[in-house]
Amino acid sequence: MTKTLLRALAGETLPTPPVWMMRQAGRYLPEYRATRAKAGDFLSLCYTSDLAAEVTLQPIRRYGFDASILFADILLIPQALGADLWFVTGEGPRLSTITSAGDMAHFKGKDDIHDTLAPIYETIRILTRELPAETTLIGFAGAPWTVATYMIAGRGTPDQAPAHALRDGDPETFDALIDLITGATIEYLSQQVQAGAEVIKLFDSWAGSLNGDAFERYSLQPIKRIVTALKSRHPGLPVIVFPREAGDNYPGFAKAVGADCLALDTSVDAIWAAETLQPETCVQGNLDPKLLVTGGQPLIDEAQRITRAFRGGPHVFNLGHGITPDADPENVHVMLDAIRSA
Repeated sequence: MTKTLLRALAGETLPTPPVWMMRQAGRYLPEYRATRAKAGDFLSLCYTSDLAAEVTLQPIRRYGFDASILFADILLIPQALGADLWFVTGEGPRLSTITSAGDMAHFKGKDDIHDTLAPIYETIRILTRELPAETTLIGFAGAPWTVATYMIAGRGTPDQAPAHALRDGDPETFDALIDLITGATIEYLSQQVQAGAEVIKLFDSWAGSLNGDAFERYSLQPIKRIVTALKSRHPGLPVIVFPREAGDNYPGFAKAVGADCLALDTSVDAIWAAETLQPETCVQGNLDPKLLVTGGQPLIDEAQRITRAFRGGPHVFNLGHGITPDADPENVHVMLDAIRSA
C-alpha cells in the first residue's frame, strides 16, 4: 500500500498527513467555471461524464492533492428514485416535496436507480484511467437523514424543521423514506466501488440537528447499515463518515458505525479531538474554510496548529466544511506549504 490516504485510513501515522479538500472541484477555480459554462448547467455537468471527470481532475493538476473526490451531488439519488430536481441560480437545489405516504407512491425501488446514475459510474471509470497513480479516488453519497431533509422540504432549510415535523407527525412515512434512501445509497455506492472508487465518504451534513434517540435512530443507524453492507460486499473498503456538528455524539461514532475515519467540522478543537477521538480512529479535518478567503499568517498558523495537534496518530488534513466560492486559489498553495513545513 503506497497511497498516503489509504495508509492513513488503515491507521498509519505519517510524517505529513495526506491532504484533500471538500468541494475541491468547485467555483473558486476559474477552470471549473469555464467547464461548467461549457456544460450549460450544474446537473448537465454532473451527468456529462467527460466534463465531470475533467472538473474532478482540475484541482489535482493544480495542487497535487493526495485524493480526488468524484464530482457529483448528494441529491442525484432522489432524482434517480423519481423526485423532480432542479437548481436555482444563486439559491441552490429545489426538489418536489414529500409530505405524506402518497408522495412516495411514484418512487422507483432501490435497484432501479442505475439507468439514471450510469453516467456517474462512467465518470469514475474515466478517473481510474486518468488520475495519477499516487492519487486515491473517493466516491461519496449523502447520509439518509441529510438527503431526507432535502426531499421533505424541497430545498435546504436552516433548521430542517419540515423533516422534524414529518418525523414526529407521520413516523411511518418518514421511516419508509429513510429505509428507501438507505437501500438506494448502498446500491449506488456499491456501484461506485465496482467502477473504481477506492474510498467512500458519507456526508451527514445536518446530523447536528438530531438529538438523543433521534440521532441514534436517524443518523447513526442508517450510516451503520450502509457501512456494514458496503464492507460485506467489498472487504477492506475504507469509509470516512462526516456527522457534521454532531458535538457530544462525535466520540464513539466511527467505531459504532464501523467506519475507518471520522471527519470533523470546524467547531471541533483539534487538541481535544487528538486526545479524545484520534486514539480510536483516523481523524479528518478541520481547517476553517474562511481562512482560505482571508489567507495571510492566520491561515499558516492554523494549518500548522492542526497538523501538529494530530501528529501523534492517523490524520487526513482537510477542511471542516467545503471550500467556498470566494476562496483565493493561491491560498490553497499557502495552506499546502504550511502543512508540509509544520
